[in-house]
Amino acid sequence: MKILQISDTHTKHQQLTYLPTADVIVHCGDFTEQGTEEEVLDFLNWFIELPYKHKVFVTGNHDLCLWDADGIEDLPDNVYFLQDRGCEIDGVKFFGLAYNHSEILIPNKIDVLVTHEPPVMILDESSGIHWGNAPLRNRVQEVMPKYHFFGHAHDAFGTEKHDGIVFSNGTSLDDNYNIRNKPKVFILDM
Repeated sequence: MKILQISDTHTKHQQLTYLPTADVIVHCGDFTEQGTEEEVLDFLNWFIELPYKHKVFVTGNHDLCLWDADGIEDLPDNVYFLQDRGCEIDGVKFFGLAYNHSEILIPNKIDVLVTHEPPVMILDESSGIHWGNAPLRNRVQEVMPKYHFFGHAHDAFGTEKHDGIVFSNGTSLDDNYNIRNKPKVFILDM
């Protein structure tokens, strides 16, 4: 399975003119700037039309109007809003944690964890501040997913491997809100 990761597009998703092919696209939140319904609808219209077989997304700290949403009505069957829930795609178990929700919601036996926040001290430094979440890191080390995709810390774009887990900060923008980073592609051999 080929997975394309993007994050932190902050209403600039239309500017991502070259997106590599993949089976699944994952957006790790902050697709809006002000968190309005209009911004969410603009993103969803774009996201739904993308030519990927499966589409996964979670909320970020800017996506205010969806923070407490249990779901979104009328999404196509191949679009997964993983707000504290999981899904299985071609045998790969995904779980998405909503921004600022408790890490204890993350179940055991998942392959791909999608959050907005990074785990503390892993690809979490931006503007001289570590934005990572310590309880999240502890839970990730308990659950041991194969991949943990996130964003939030704009200047910490990158990929690292710790204890067999691939951690990836896939933010698209830098701290000045300019598109700087190319989307990441991962090949999952399950």
